[in-house]
Amino acid sequence: MFKVTIDGIEVEVPEGTTILNAARKIGPEVAPPTMCYYSSLETSGGYCRTCLVEVTKGSDKDPRPMPKLVASCRTTVMDGMVVTNELSPKVKEARAGVTEFLLFNHPLDCPVCDQAGECHLQDLSYEHGKYKTRTDFERRTFEKIDIGETISLHMNRCILCYRCVKVAEQITDGRVHGVINRGDHSEISTYIKEAIDNDFSGNMIDVCPVGALTDRTFRFKSRVWFTKPVDAHRDCEKCSGKVVLWYKGDDVLRVTGRKDTWGEVEEFICNTCRFDKKKTSDWTLEGVREISRHSVISANKYKKLVKPKEFTLNDIKALPE
Repeated sequence: MFKVTIDGIEVEVPEGTTILNAARKIGPEVAPPTMCYYSSLETSGGYCRTCLVEVTKGSDKDPRPMPKLVASCRTTVMDGMVVTNELSPKVKEARAGVTEFLLFNHPLDCPVCDQAGECHLQDLSYEHGKYKTRTDFERRTFEKIDIGETISLHMNRCILCYRCVKVAEQITDGRVHGVINRGDHSEISTYIKEAIDNDFSGNMIDVCPVGALTDRTFRFKSRVWFTKPVDAHRDCEKCSGKVVLWYKGDDVLRVTGRKDTWGEVEEFICNTCRFDKKKTSDWTLEGVREISRHSVISANKYKKLVKPKEFTLNDIKALPE
């Protein structure tokens, strides 16, 4: 086991652990933000640079600091390493610069975007962004397209995190989309005359950190903070069947995978559960989804019920608006 100190807090982790995962072991107060890293997707990370940290001591054997900021999602810890994240002025300045670049082409779509309230870029810009840009260049623009019966692609909002590409490569039966062109002209697109259509394609919506990939069946139906998330499950032959149902009144507006503290899906779900099962009778309700008090979704003051087995649609109606 290696000992590493992050923002003054020491933690022991196995050899080969990245700085990011060591920080996550301590907690959200020292963990760097991420836009492209996803723990369940192989080779993810290293694209967005939002997780940059300062290594002020390399190790006990070689205490020299690293000369530049490093990407915590790709840098493994050494025994005795000392890392500074939130307490480093260099990191804060660099993260503000990275955020400015991510927002360079990103439109002000928050008022009409279905991802509002769940957008990681919103959180990042609020915590590290600047109120105006320093450039007069025009933003790049693309036409919105539908890349399947259930998924819309708003390329204007995309930050090229590659998560959706890795989902298609690693958990679907055939990838028909990817990144085309190079540099500032890079964009997510499908192959010629092909649309995304497989049993797990909907997970691309869940892993997208912004509103580039959205659920066509949920578009413009409600703001997320007006809905009530409820844990539910069903017997499914394709996936675990463990989901979150998002209610508005008696209606299930959408179905998503369950996400952990870091906003990552715990278990990927199939399209049958996501798009075809939107009746309460299709599911066994477990209880209200526990939402972080820092989330805008918690505005409805959800309570976790003591007896989830007795949870019914009437209990959902009784929750405060």
